[in-house]
Parts: sequence; structure tokens; C-alpha cells
Amino acid sequence: MAKGYWISRLDVHDADGYKPYLQGAEPAIASFGGRFLVRGGTPGALEGTARARNVVVEFKDFETARACFQSPEYQAAYTHRVASSEGEHLIIEGYEGDQPAAATLSGAADGPGTGYWVMRIDVHDMETYKSYVAADAIAIAKYEGWFVVRGGRHEGVHGQARSRNVLVAFKDLATALACYHSPEYQAALAFRSKAAVAEVIAIAGV
Repeated sequence: MAKGYWISRLDVHDADGYKPYLQGAEPAIASFGGRFLVRGGTPGALEGTARARNVVVEFKDFETARACFQSPEYQAAYTHRVASSEGEHLIIEGYEGDQPAAATLSGAADGPGTGYWVMRIDVHDMETYKSYVAADAIAIAKYEGWFVVRGGRHEGVHGQARSRNVLVAFKDLATALACYHSPEYQAALAFRSKAAVAEVIAIAGV
């Protein structure tokens, strides 16, 4: 069964007002088995705009991710986040399809030091975007990235959501950056730049 994720981006404008959110959110997330993959950190903005704080939480499935967000405990905490920050919050289903690096990896990199791409994309030319998908697999395979989220059903529960969301895990942040700047990925990016608008960051996991 595919896992479920929260992908959240925010700018905090009231640090003291944000603290009650953290105090209430942590036990609520833990009670639903949520696990932080990304929590804060310094994002490297590769395309578009980046929020100062980025969070990715993994749950056992999409329904659990949704149930945690809708729970009274989390919603009580969430009122403090809404009052003290601005941003977006997405609930999304994980990816279980083919992986470009399956020949050399058995699963996503995990644990401290893992590097991620967090991508929000709106596609306006699907035919050209298909060329990007085919080309970016070459770079992902070479640098042993793993698609954790790749499209999939999603709910934008706060703020503006884009139609396609992608989370790619690499062994470390340096590899994530090297893949993005590689000739192979830049060749793929030439297709995506014509077919879509996107916000992309690279960030280290917790």
C-alpha cells in the first residue's frame, strides 16, 4: 500500500505565536504514526520561490495522513500555525510505480543526511512534459534518486496547491544538487521549462 505524506511550506511571521503549534502538533502527529522526513532546514531554491520553512511527514497511508490532519488534536494546534504563519499544506499519496534507479537500489535513501528534491509543478503542455519525464529518468538513475511522491492523488488543505507534486530522495544533499545541475538533468529541464511552471527546492532531511 502506498504511504501518505504531508508536504508543507511556510513563512513564520510570529515566532512566539508559532510555538503553541509545535507543542500541540508533535504529539498529534506521533499519535498517528507520523514520521518527519524534512523539518525546517535551509532550502536551496533551484526554481521559483521558496518558503523559509519546509516540512515533510510520512504516514502509513493517505487515509492516515488525512485523518491526522482532520483530528481535533491537530486542528487545535493548527489554529496557531494559521495565525502565526502563511504558506501551503498538502496531503498526498506516495508513489509505488517504476523507479529509474531500481537496477541499483531497493528503496529510497532514509535517515539523517538524506537529500530531497521537493517540487510543485503546473503542466500546460503534456506532450512536451512526457519528453521531460523520459529524459529526467536518465539523471535520476545515474544519481540513484528514488521517487517518494510522483503525482498521485492529493488534497491542498491550506493555501494554493499545484496540480503535480514530486518528492525525490537521494543519499545526501550534495548528490541531490549534483543531479539537478548535471548535464543529464539540465537536458531534461529544457523540456520541462517549455511545458510547465514549477517551484523546486533541494533540502536535507532530519
